[in-house]
Amino acid sequence: MSNSTIEQLAEFGQSVWLDNISRSIIESGRLQELIELGLRGMTSNPTIFEKAISASSDYNEKIKQLHKTGKSTFEIYDDLTIRDIQDAADMFKPVYEKTNGQDGYVSLEINPELAYKTEETIEEGKRLHEKVDRPNLMLKVPATDEGFDAIAALLGEGINVNITLIFSLDQYVRTAQAYLRGMNKLLDKQGDVSRVSSVASVFVSRVDTTADKMIDDATEQETAEPAKSELQSLKGRAAVANSALIYSKHIEIFSGKEFELLKEKGARVQRVLWGSTGTKNPSYSDVKYVAELIARNTVNTLPDQTLEAFLDHGVVKEGLTASAGESQEVVDRLKKYGIDIDSICAKLLIDGAASFTKSFESLLLTIEKTAEETRVP
Repeated sequence: MSNSTIEQLAEFGQSVWLDNISRSIIESGRLQELIELGLRGMTSNPTIFEKAISASSDYNEKIKQLHKTGKSTFEIYDDLTIRDIQDAADMFKPVYEKTNGQDGYVSLEINPELAYKTEETIEEGKRLHEKVDRPNLMLKVPATDEGFDAIAALLGEGINVNITLIFSLDQYVRTAQAYLRGMNKLLDKQGDVSRVSSVASVFVSRVDTTADKMIDDATEQETAEPAKSELQSLKGRAAVANSALIYSKHIEIFSGKEFELLKEKGARVQRVLWGSTGTKNPSYSDVKYVAELIARNTVNTLPDQTLEAFLDHGVVKEGLTASAGESQEVVDRLKKYGIDIDSICAKLLIDGAASFTKSFESLLLTIEKTAEETRVP
C-alpha cells in the first residue's frame, strides 16, 4: 500500500496536524484512523471547542454530572476541555515517542480573556500544565505584546508553547526572540532544553480574505486598465507572500549564532506552523494553503475538510524555499496601491483575539444553559 500524502509530507520534512478536536472524533475511532494515515498532532482553540460543545449533544450528560457536583461554569469548561486534550494526547503518545518529541503534540489555548495579561497568562499556563499532566501538551499563548514575556517565562519553566495569532513578520521575529529567551532561561536553571518544543503559528488565509477585498475596492477606483489588471493579478497572493517572508526570516534566525549556542545544548528549532489554512474563497484550490506552503521543517495544521481534500488529491512538492525575493515584490506592489500587509496583520491580530474571546464567552453560556436543565423540577 502506497504512503498517504501526509506521510509523504512527513518524509519531505513537513508535519501535518489536525486543527480540530471533539469528543466524537476521539470516541468514533476517526482520530486513530488519521494517526495511522500519518497525522502527527492536533490543535484546538476556543472557537473549535465552542463548536464541538454547542453543535452536538456529546457533552450534555457530562456537563450535567459536573454541575450536580457543584462545579462552576468555568470549572465545567475546564474539566471538559482537559478531558478531551488528555485523551487525544494519550492517542498521540506513540507519535511523540517515535519522533523523539518532535511531533505528537496536542495544543490547548490558555483562557483568551488573558491575552493582554502577562502574569495571569503565566499562572494559568502553569496550572494547566500541571492539571493536564501530559508531556505532549502544548499550551497556546497569543503573540501579543503582553504574550511575549509570558511565552519566554513558560518556556523557561520547561513548558511546551504554541505561539498563536501570528500574522506579521514583526510578530514572528518577536516570537522567535521570545523562544530564544525562554530557552536561555531554562538553561540558566540547568533545565533540559532538549525536552521542550515550541511552534510559531502563522495564520494564513485571513490575510488573503482582507487583502483581496482591498484589491477589489482599489480596482473599482482605478481608471487605468493596466493598473486594474495588475491589481487583479495580485489576488490570492498576499497571504503566501507574507508567509514566505516569515519562513525566510525563520531560516535566518535559526541559522544564526544565538541559536547555534542553544543547539549545542540540545535545543530544538522552533518550527513555523501554518494555521488558518482552510480555503475560504471557493474560486481558489481547496488545498491552496497546503500546496503553496510545503516547506521543510515546518508544520501545517489543517481543518477536517482541507485534510480530507489533501489526502484525496494533494501532491507533495516544495512550495517555499529560503529565497523570498518574489514574495517581497508582491508585498511592495500591493503597498503601491495602498494595501499594506503590516496594517492588515495588525488589525487581524486584534480581531483574532476578540473572536476567540467571543467564542469563549459563547461556550461558557452554552455550558451554563445545558447545566441549568438539571435544575428543572
